Amino acid sequence: MANLSFILGIIGNVISILLFASPIFSFVSRKTFCGMIKKKSTGDYKGEPYITTLLSTSLWTLYGIINPDGLLVMTVNGAGAILQLIYVILFLVYAPKDTKVKAAKLVGVVNVGVLGTVTAVTLFAVHKNTRLTFVGILCTALTIGMYASPLSAMSTVVKTKSVEYMPFLLSLFLFLNAGVWSAYAVLVKDIYIGVPNAVGLFLGSAQLILYVTYKNKPVSTNPSEAIEEEEEEEEEGGSAHPGRRGIEMNSSLVNV
Repeated sequence: MANLSFILGIIGNVISILLFASPIFSFVSRKTFCGMIKKKSTGDYKGEPYITTLLSTSLWTLYGIINPDGLLVMTVNGAGAILQLIYVILFLVYAPKDTKVKAAKLVGVVNVGVLGTVTAVTLFAVHKNTRLTFVGILCTALTIGMYASPLSAMSTVVKTKSVEYMPFLLSLFLFLNAGVWSAYAVLVKDIYIGVPNAVGLFLGSAQLILYVTYKNKPVSTNPSEAIEEEEEEEEEGGSAHPGRRGIEMNSSLVNV
């Protein structure tokens, strides 16, 4: 069982790192950070998904460090945290001034304030026997909370009857990733890894079912037009288009 869990963990590391790297390459997403660098503009990118995922991967890295059996969790999330930090830095470099200031403040609050506080409390205020439980609950809650954006993308697919905003390969990789880590969690008996990945497996399955359902359906109206009013409302509120935001969060939403 130990050998099987290790093999699954290695497979999970490979899939997760590929997903973490998807904003660089175009094998699961249509837009990349390479394009951002070339244009020297963030375009319609939003920084929140990457800032939030930097916090998530950092907390999961901490979980792996304090877990005696958390080597594979630490390695994949450590790599993910480094990549997310690079994305956040690139976003801050190329974002318009107003957006840059807002994003920098959010980084200070989330990635410095929250992460620093959790780390300090874990190491100096929480008893050694309950540290794993404390960090595990935080990681699980944060990861499940981050599923709001994939749900938004799925809602957009249903409304528009178009899979324009839900790339197949991205949905497939997320499904495989959640499946592998769910199986790993069962073998190592880790509920904190198992619960968010079980949710991810369910949502990944739902995304694939939606894709099969709507991929060949004729669309009576242009998907962008069908949600034009909703998009304008979102932009007025300072948020990205729900479908596009779902893609951005999906590409960075990797749970282990």
